[in-house]
Amino acid sequence: MTRNKPPNTAWTRRRASRARRRSVRDVGPTKRRLSILTHEHQLEIVPYDPGWPAAYEVEAIRLRAALGTLAVRIDHHGSTSVPGLGAKPIIDIQVSVAALQPLARHSERLQAIGYVHSPHPDDAFCPFFHRPTQWPHSHHVHLVERGGAEERRTLAFRDYLRDHADTARQYEDLKHVLAAHKAANDPDAREDYARAKTDFIEKVVALALLSGYPRELMAQ
Repeated sequence: MTRNKPPNTAWTRRRASRARRRSVRDVGPTKRRLSILTHEHQLEIVPYDPGWPAAYEVEAIRLRAALGTLAVRIDHHGSTSVPGLGAKPIIDIQVSVAALQPLARHSERLQAIGYVHSPHPDDAFCPFFHRPTQWPHSHHVHLVERGGAEERRTLAFRDYLRDHADTARQYEDLKHVLAAHKAANDPDAREDYARAKTDFIEKVVALALLSGYPRELMAQ
C-alpha cells in the first residue's frame, strides 16, 4: 500500500463486493466453466476447480500481448490461485507495472481486450479492471506498482496459504460461514462480507511478512 487505508488489501475488498448470481464463461481450449452459484440469491463459495490455473494462464497470455513491456510481472492471486481452496470463481490477476500514472496508457490497452476500469479511491495504489463489461464478471485485473507494498502484501497472503493448508482451510471455513448470510444481489451485503474477512486476512498477512513471504520478492 502507498497510503493510509483500512487494514485490508484492495483486492480483498473488491472481490467480495463484486459477487453476482451466476457467472459462466468458456476459457480457452479447455472450455472450463467459471460460475458463481447461488441458492435463492445466496452467495456461495464453490469447490476448488483444477481448471482455474489454466484459465489464468490463458488470460495472462492475452494480458502480456496487450500490455507488452508495461507489464513487469503478472501473477495469479486470490483464492482461485491457491490449490484446494474453495472460492468465488472469478480469476484475480495482479499486474505489476513500473508506475501507475499516467493510468491512461494502461487503461487503453486493457480496454482493447475487453476490460473496463472501475474508478475508485483505491486507484491511488491499485486501479481495478474487470471483464466483461457487465455482470457477471469472469476476470479481475488489479494494477500495482512493482516493488510496492500492495504487490508484496497480496503475494505474501497467497503464498502463505499455498504453504499452510490448515490456514487455507480456516479461511475457506470462514468464507462459507460469512457467505451463508449474504445475498449475492445486495451490494451492502457484499461489502459486509469483505469487511468481515479483514481481521483474518490482516493476521495472515502480518504473519506471512514476518515469516519472509513472499519468498521470491524477499530474495530480490
